Order: sequence, then structure tokens, then C-alpha cells
Amino acid sequence: QVQLAESGGGLVQPGGSLRLSCAASGFTFSSYAMTWYRQAPGKERELVATITAAGGSTNYADSVKGRFTISRDNGKNTVYLQMSSLKPEDTAVYYCHARIGWPIPRSDYWGQGTQVTVSS
Repeated sequence: QVQLAESGGGLVQPGGSLRLSCAASGFTFSSYAMTWYRQAPGKERELVATITAAGGSTNYADSVKGRFTISRDNGKNTVYLQMSSLKPEDTAVYYCHARIGWPIPRSDYWGQGTQVTVSS
């Protein structure tokens, strides 16, 4: 079965850095785009960054452009989110997401989430 397992969250001071990882299994990882979302308390879940299947193209929310970098290692079935210059408003639960299926990807899968708290 499809599984997405995030790790790497924690407490960090403003201006600090964290790297999140999402280990995927149960599907052909290298065939699908991957996305990071986040959800802060009392707010809707929002897209943070997405990367194409081969990793050749990425897209970011305006709020994280220039500070976050999404990448993937298809040999390790893992997608990463490198977060730098963190701000208190980056505090949220971060989720890994994949939409998979053939011929048209329509099935959504989510990890359990990892908490990121930015505070002094």
C-alpha cells in the first residue's frame, strides 16, 4: 500500500534552518510529482512546494520563495524540503502529498505530518 512518512520537524529559532524528508513506498515514486503542504492552527492547508517526477521543475508558494528548496532522490524514494531563514509564520504541520494513478492520477495520499515550530 502507498505510504508517505515525513520526518525532520522540530523546534527552531527564527532565522534557523530545518530539512524535512518524506520517504515514499508502495508506488513508482519516480513517475509522480510530489508536493509539500502545511497547515497552521486555525488555517486551511496550503501548498508550499511541488516538484515534477524527474525533478526538473519546481514551484513554490510566494511566501516561501527564496527560502525553501524542494528536491527529490528517486533512487531513495524520498522528497526533501530544505527550509532556511525560518519565520514564526512558518510554524505549521508539514505534510507530504502524492497524487497517483494511471492513466490519469486521481488518488490522493498524505503522510501523517511533521510539526515545525519556529519560536525564540
